[in-house]
Amino acid sequence: PGLVGRLRAGVLAAGRERMSAAALALASVVALVWASSPWSAGYSAFWSTPVVLEVGSAGLHLSAHELVNDALMAVFFFGVGLEVRRELTIGELTDRARAVVPAAAAVAGLVLPALLFALVAGEHAAAWGVVISTDTAFLLGALALIGPRHPARLRVFLLTLAVVDDIGALTAIALFYSDAVRLVPLLVTAGLLVLVAAVRFLPAGRGPAYLVLAVLVWLALHAAGVHPTLAGVAVALLVPVFEPRRREVERVEGLARAFRQSPSPRFAAATTRSLRESLSPNERMQDAIGPFVAYVVLPLFALANAGVRLDGTMLAAAARSPLTWAVVIGLVVGKLVSITGATALVQRLGWGRLAPGLTLGRVAGGAALSGIGFTISLLMVDIALPDEQAAAQARVGVLAASVVAFGLGAVTFRLLERYRPITPVGHRLLRGVDPTRDHVRGRLDAPHVLVEYGDFECPFCSRATGSVDEVRAALGDDVLWVFRHLPLTRVHPHAVLAARAAEAAHAQGRFFDYAPLLFARHDRLEREDLLAYAADLRLDVVRFEADLDSPDVARRVQDDEDDADLMDLHTTPTFFVDGVRHDGPWDAASLVAALRD
Repeated sequence: PGLVGRLRAGVLAAGRERMSAAALALASVVALVWASSPWSAGYSAFWSTPVVLEVGSAGLHLSAHELVNDALMAVFFFGVGLEVRRELTIGELTDRARAVVPAAAAVAGLVLPALLFALVAGEHAAAWGVVISTDTAFLLGALALIGPRHPARLRVFLLTLAVVDDIGALTAIALFYSDAVRLVPLLVTAGLLVLVAAVRFLPAGRGPAYLVLAVLVWLALHAAGVHPTLAGVAVALLVPVFEPRRREVERVEGLARAFRQSPSPRFAAATTRSLRESLSPNERMQDAIGPFVAYVVLPLFALANAGVRLDGTMLAAAARSPLTWAVVIGLVVGKLVSITGATALVQRLGWGRLAPGLTLGRVAGGAALSGIGFTISLLMVDIALPDEQAAAQARVGVLAASVVAFGLGAVTFRLLERYRPITPVGHRLLRGVDPTRDHVRGRLDAPHVLVEYGDFECPFCSRATGSVDEVRAALGDDVLWVFRHLPLTRVHPHAVLAARAAEAAHAQGRFFDYAPLLFARHDRLEREDLLAYAADLRLDVVRFEADLDSPDVARRVQDDEDDADLMDLHTTPTFFVDGVRHDGPWDAASLVAALRD
């Protein structure tokens, strides 16, 4: 849970996104070259190849093109649905103040491009769904490829925006671009989804159960006349997601210790199973299907859908076509203006706020890249434009818009870095040490200062306390230790109450007697427990309870939270060594080395 781990994860994610975008781009180029070559007839013939699945008298008849767009893309939408569920449950969309800005920007990014398209497209105005969605894979891949400085907060903003954007696109497909719906298969679908929701209660075999039911939901939606890719989203939204549970993590630790002491197949199997089950099914599935979607599903989709014959006749027809220009204007202009404008408006009205370090200029760069509609846009072309000539002109527009949006985004970021450079948020301590309000141990004039932001319900902070004790023992009067509150309420429901209890103990001069009890008993922090700990220390319990509920104590904890938020701190423990954020392990030896350096 340290900063190094998050940075490593970010680097790995950026590399994966670059590779995914490169695979998409390569498949698109291959499709364009193949469709424009003397062997273009082979391209059409290949994707028209019939694929038949028959069981008794029942059969499913698809072309290779439909197999990719209807079946494989359901896997893609399954991944999208998993991400939507995670963000709504434990991700960025749980923080209203942070989520409202990208959410509002996403809604504007759905509406304005559609309106611009309808104004320009003429007789094809009903195909407005082509321009409403951003290609998340290409968007994040392009961001990683351009590589603006300190992209983490912008990436989270764009990912949140893309989640809401995907919800809108999927809703549009379900409501406006599905065939006549047949009631009986739809009722069967509802029954199957009830079974999907019940899978979480199975004692074992949940993975195979999800797979079988997902296939059945796809078949039922196909029979109902609803675009079957929605099966992926419907199933994914019912897959449970949760933060790693402390008891399960500690159980893994105990099993690993037992295996180390007595290696055996039984302990190895138990440790592996416990380790796997400590993560939610949602996260395990995202990790499992991510490479398959990135390196198989999306490149195959690009190969099947980007094959437009780019000869002089086609390019001339596309240049004169209102449909082509409607796609380009809707994606490039519509996304840039709507996302940037909505972000500025929501901030000005005070309805939400950008994360620390995220500026409107950087949002504009991300908004420019959001004009890369590619995957969903090409899928919507196939759904909304049955006329092949019109579809070919729209595909040219999608490809052109993607190239223009990438170039516009790259130029925007380069100009920002030249004329409006930013420094990393949270690199330096925002507020200096104040012994009248901070909790300090050591000489105030010590040559070194170690500031810790911690959470009493976090088991890692409990271990960090031991590290700090060793640091103080090693450096003695040469270090001043400062503790500040950072209760992670999203995952630790008792953290704020525990922090207030520590402040109530501080009001009676016993903070450093009370805080170790909280760390040692981080899994027992109910109100009754906190009062019992106060009684054990012979505090005035009546006064303690009054202070626990007082607005002064609440504000004291909130002050530390506000400082942490402005520095964009969101993991505990976080250390600052002589005012500079410690970007490494927080064991005693590492902290001592950092202080001595």
